[in-house]
Amino acid sequence: MSGAGGALAIELAGERVLLLPQKALYWPGARMLVVADIHFGKAASFRALGVPVPRGTTSENLAGLDALLAAHDIGHILFLGDFLHAKAAHASATLQAMLAWRERHPALALTLVRGNHDRHAGDPSRLLRIDLVDEPHRIGPFAFCHHPDLPEDGAGGYVLAGHVHPVYRLAGRHDALRLPCFVAGNGRAILPSFGAFTGGHVVEPGPGERCYLVAEDRIFPTGSG
Repeated sequence: MSGAGGALAIELAGERVLLLPQKALYWPGARMLVVADIHFGKAASFRALGVPVPRGTTSENLAGLDALLAAHDIGHILFLGDFLHAKAAHASATLQAMLAWRERHPALALTLVRGNHDRHAGDPSRLLRIDLVDEPHRIGPFAFCHHPDLPEDGAGGYVLAGHVHPVYRLAGRHDALRLPCFVAGNGRAILPSFGAFTGGHVVEPGPGERCYLVAEDRIFPTGSG
């Protein structure tokens, strides 16, 4: 069912959640925004290697979070890993921008489920006041993870994960388009990358899964589910 602002309401593990066209998931029952793969400092990391890439991606990511905080009743942001891209993400300019954002939202709870990039980059500054946890991090019926692959003994809940940066390929006779997407099935859902400077991996829904495509300001499902 479509919601305000182009969001799409679906049910996961008995909970109503909103898939947002800003490439995040909102869980109203917990006042929680779930964000995957924001990759702060990725552009700075490339520039440190001598690759000329645009500036301003950190500000763009923070502005995206601000817009969602203004649009929804959010008390908690949970990051599904890859908060920082690499050690270069600890650059002073990147940190100062994030600290200024944090000062504007002092009461907001922040949790990071460490991802593979976080382990290489190191934990974010303590000044950001982010709770750091490892996967799976269980809250209610959900197991918040970075990696979507279920362990053999299960994750102890419905998995919400990132890591893949899923995109769906729409192809016509003479053209093709790649759109970010959510992938949701019986035991897990994978979120698209929230970051402003991240690529994507083409996915196909598996048995019992459905892709929900992000098309500008709305979400629409594809596949049989």
